[in-house]
Amino acid sequence: MRLLISFAALFLSVILLQLSSGGVGPIDVLSGTALGFSRQEIGLLGSAHFLGFFIGCWWSPRLMGSVGHSRAFAAFTAMGAIGLMAHMLVIDAYAWAIMRIASGLCVAGCYTVIEAWLQAKVTNETRGRTMGIYRVVDMTGSLGAQMIVGILAPASYVSYNLLAIGCCAALLPLTLTKIKPPETPASPRLRPRLALERSPLAAAGVVVAALSSASFRMVGPIYGQEVGLSATQIAWFLSAFVLGGALAQFPVGWLADKFDRRWVLIWLSAAAILSCAITMMASGLGTTGIMLSAGLFGLTTFPIYSVAAAHAHDFASDDERVELSAALMFWFASGAIFAPFLASALIEGFGPAALFAMISVGHAVLVVFGLVRMRARPAQQSRTPYIYAPRTSFTIGRLLRKDRDKPREPPAKTP
Repeated sequence: MRLLISFAALFLSVILLQLSSGGVGPIDVLSGTALGFSRQEIGLLGSAHFLGFFIGCWWSPRLMGSVGHSRAFAAFTAMGAIGLMAHMLVIDAYAWAIMRIASGLCVAGCYTVIEAWLQAKVTNETRGRTMGIYRVVDMTGSLGAQMIVGILAPASYVSYNLLAIGCCAALLPLTLTKIKPPETPASPRLRPRLALERSPLAAAGVVVAALSSASFRMVGPIYGQEVGLSATQIAWFLSAFVLGGALAQFPVGWLADKFDRRWVLIWLSAAAILSCAITMMASGLGTTGIMLSAGLFGLTTFPIYSVAAAHAHDFASDDERVELSAALMFWFASGAIFAPFLASALIEGFGPAALFAMISVGHAVLVVFGLVRMRARPAQQSRTPYIYAPRTSFTIGRLLRKDRDKPREPPAKTP
């Protein structure tokens, strides 16, 4: 218990980071609209965030190895704060894109430091409870970040300053903690081909997961504006997506541990196509219908990354788990870079329904590819447990490795 309490500083930093860096996405959409940015320019901001995230995932372990945990954390939070405060100094979409690269760097770098710290301090006895709390804290912060759009005024210097203050405040818990910084672990080798070699279906699954979540979270506010939602309603719309994803973890995890995970992926994608259709039709059913459809969309799309990751790890050896987790994050981040810009361009050309049409096409491709892969080889009989895998850094695999190494009983045959 004392060890878990000692992690309170790290968990508080996670919440503050989520509220600041996670909140800038929806605020940027509303601010860009108010300032006359085009739909493609607004989508570019979301893509720039994930480009920064990708760079940060690769660079942060190396910087942490050079200057240590605390200094690396301070450097990344400074980048995030500068990117936030500079928004209202230069009113230009391309300048904002550079600032969003800084926010993506901040998120990836800070999560890498926090997860390296947790990995070095947890024991086998405390790992399960620590990771459970970490997941809850991360999800709570994500929910809070979506709600910020209903509180802060768009295109306001004060709003971006408040987000920057939250980013700076994330420094205080970690820098004032009395926990001694751990030794810096070696950064995992980045081998994207490892994911393709172990499971092409899993690699495709995480790309489609990025297509769904990145486009919805970064471009969803545009859709909300187009269907007549207010800023507060857009906040609830985005939160419903995250809440639906959180509620899906237990039932989907149970299904993924009991049945062939390829069938679970296929049926989740089929359900995602249905939820996209419902969401497009719900625009005429009032605010309640739109909110419920967003929750259903999160319920069917959010768990796909974790199911795909579990399927990939079924074919990996224990000494490959960290590198395989990094490879899957590589493919997720790669998909997330392109998804917001593509979604915004489609909305510009074909209207708000094009967002969910694009996502539906991605899931339809995953369904077909899943059926093809099922003919290529049989299901793995010895499997790892399903784990909700946060999409935070290339080093998250270190925290999840011990849980995946636990043996599982062979799955029941799918009727």
